[in-house]
Amino acid sequence: MAIAFTFPGQGSQKIGMGAQLAEAFQPARELFQEVDDALSQHLAKIMWEGPEDELILTENAQPALMAVSMAVIRVLQKEAGLDLGSKVAFVAGHSLGEYSALAAAGALSVADTARLLKTRGQAMQRAVPVGEGAMAALLGLELEQVREVAEKAAQGEVCDAANDNAPGQVVVSGSKGAVERAVDLAKDAGAKRAMLLPVSAPFHCSLMQPAAEVMADALADADLSAPAVPLVANVTADRMTAPDDIRQSLVAQVTGMVRWRESVGFMIENGVDTLYELGAGKVLSGLARRIHRDATAIAIGTPEDVEAAADAL
Repeated sequence: MAIAFTFPGQGSQKIGMGAQLAEAFQPARELFQEVDDALSQHLAKIMWEGPEDELILTENAQPALMAVSMAVIRVLQKEAGLDLGSKVAFVAGHSLGEYSALAAAGALSVADTARLLKTRGQAMQRAVPVGEGAMAALLGLELEQVREVAEKAAQGEVCDAANDNAPGQVVVSGSKGAVERAVDLAKDAGAKRAMLLPVSAPFHCSLMQPAAEVMADALADADLSAPAVPLVANVTADRMTAPDDIRQSLVAQVTGMVRWRESVGFMIENGVDTLYELGAGKVLSGLARRIHRDATAIAIGTPEDVEAAADAL
């Protein structure tokens, strides 16, 4: 059997994340400084001290979450001698976490990843004026049911399935009015819960096309090489190693659905029995257990988690 490394997306951020890693491990401190230098910004200070309204800004949250994930990787590499290429079967990340996965697998430098995520966050925020878009979680409906709800709710506006996270947990994204209609229609269709999410923009829907164009230019200039470990891409839920394919996938990902349920399923079908979640929070570990009851899911985010993983790996 085999292991996979997974990397969290937006929503897992919180004040104080990564601070314990920096206190405990020199490689983590160096990693956070590397990200600060790349962005010419004291991002670590915002991560550890706030204010929260600055951390949750998309342009800060995205590189910050990557930094915590990469701090974990860097410690495992330097303190425990981890070699991803020999130990890990696949890497995958939820939305922005896909960039963390590529950095972990050596396809992108940490500095370039930080700058790309800063650009991505700014472009996503600019794509739709604040208040004009929305996202909602529809719980208890399967993907095809959600797609039917979204189609009915659109009424000439945008309403797309944005995240297929786990069985019965799908997120829709689009125009505010359409998403609000989807919440009502989902309840009529038998959803256990349907609720608007506290997000600053409607991610992973066609309204993000201006951001996709920005990322196409940014990624065209990025130094991206083949990852040491195959990436399971958000938009295909399949393995990917060719740099040009990865570039195209990262552009398509901005407007495309995050196929996380299928991605985890693909890894399990291809021999993975343990999924490690590296970085802030435990969202993906919870989803993994919902997707496949027998999968072992382990979150690595604290010094204690890192030490336990170093022994296990």
